[in-house]
Amino acid sequence: MEILDIVDKEGRPTGQTIERSEAHRIGAWHRCASVWIIRQKAGKWQVLLQKRSANKDSYPGCFDTSSAGHIDAGDEPLETIIRELEEELGIKSQATDFTFIGTFHNCYDEVFHQAEFKNREVSFVHVYSKPVDEAKLVLQKEEVSAASWFDLDEVWEKAQAKDPDFCTPVGGLKLLREYLQKL
Repeated sequence: MEILDIVDKEGRPTGQTIERSEAHRIGAWHRCASVWIIRQKAGKWQVLLQKRSANKDSYPGCFDTSSAGHIDAGDEPLETIIRELEEELGIKSQATDFTFIGTFHNCYDEVFHQAEFKNREVSFVHVYSKPVDEAKLVLQKEEVSAASWFDLDEVWEKAQAKDPDFCTPVGGLKLLREYLQKL
């Protein structure tokens, strides 16, 4: 059972906690940490996306952020992405491997597996630019069914068009694009 901090709209814990499924049932604000794994190839920026397993409670089978996870009660964003990156993709990392690029609100109401899903997340977004060989990834089968590199421009277009095969959050992609334009 995952216990999350209930947070204000800035992502600050209120002192109350809630179980993850209940947070999504009632739409309670909570925190998430995500990481975009990036590289340049032939002069273009690419991102590694994971394909969510078919049994995920939201967006099953869709291509998503490189790695992400709910921030457990009492935890911080960096410890969450370090843990999630190793669990989901088998990448061992440390805090100095990441660049924090901002936060955004990831809010939506959907129905998955015939159940309402109300998401009210403050997402803490990071970038990881160390070399990653997708052939050497160790995927957590309960969470991830595949991982592939995509051109960032293609992912942006698919997210903007609400392509049903992609659930990459526009807010996170916007932060990534703004960050890369400054490099």
